[in-house]
Amino acid sequence: MTVFKAAAIQMRSTPDPARNIAAMTGLVREAAGNGASYVQTPEMTGALMRDRAGLLAIVCDEAGDPVCAAASGLAREYGIWLHVGSTPIACGGGRVANRALLFAPDGGVRARHDKIHMFDVDLDNGESWRESATYRPGTGTVVVDTPLATIGMAICYDIRFPQLFRKQAEAGATVLTAPAAFTRQTGAAHWHVLQRARAIECGAFVISAAQGGTHEDGRETFGHSIIVDPWGVVIAEAAHHDPAVVIAEIDTSRSAAVRARIPNLKNARAFTVSHIATGPQEAVA
Repeated sequence: MTVFKAAAIQMRSTPDPARNIAAMTGLVREAAGNGASYVQTPEMTGALMRDRAGLLAIVCDEAGDPVCAAASGLAREYGIWLHVGSTPIACGGGRVANRALLFAPDGGVRARHDKIHMFDVDLDNGESWRESATYRPGTGTVVVDTPLATIGMAICYDIRFPQLFRKQAEAGATVLTAPAAFTRQTGAAHWHVLQRARAIECGAFVISAAQGGTHEDGRETFGHSIIVDPWGVVIAEAAHHDPAVVIAEIDTSRSAAVRARIPNLKNARAFTVSHIATGPQEAVA
């Protein structure tokens, strides 16, 4: 069991990777300067834009991606675990991966997660999103052992699928992650309850860095980057949508203590679901 400082970085990414890298660099330096040894950036750190053609024109494969190169350098410079919450990565055929990457203190990539669940929705306020038109969904997730904690990786809309996080917890994750670019409408309604629910269900910390504010492509994101403890208590939050760094102390023994107190992972049982269609009632003799 270990104790360390974790930071969630809140950004307001633009369509320009160079500007986003500059913003990320300043915020990572602030987090590291305040003692964070694990630092997480939000979903779509490298570029946030609605225009599919514009996105395809700037994305690179992972080896050539400037955000990955910058993150590798920052992890190495500050000796931290740097979790790029996601950035768009070209994967061929006019498709893009919404990819999270975890960089070790030596600058190497230790784990990747491509967003599994595509945000294909029509909201009440007229917003319509079809991520599947551009992004190639991932088919699996990972948990990664680090000297700090065993970390489960997910992205944004993945948070609405509790089975993903339960599987990660069953595989040993004590820190779960869901870096995001939540819309303002859905965030105001559901952000906090989803983060706290996943923490409570799994007896794990949840760390979710977020995009926040009105972006150049016109979208509005909710902000409120958050760190929740295994009992469901919010221990750090950017209670706004402006760029920020939030930091909390993570004691991984807290996860074991909560799981011993409420052993729902251990007590889970297999069950079946019966679908009963009711019709005319039979007479009782």
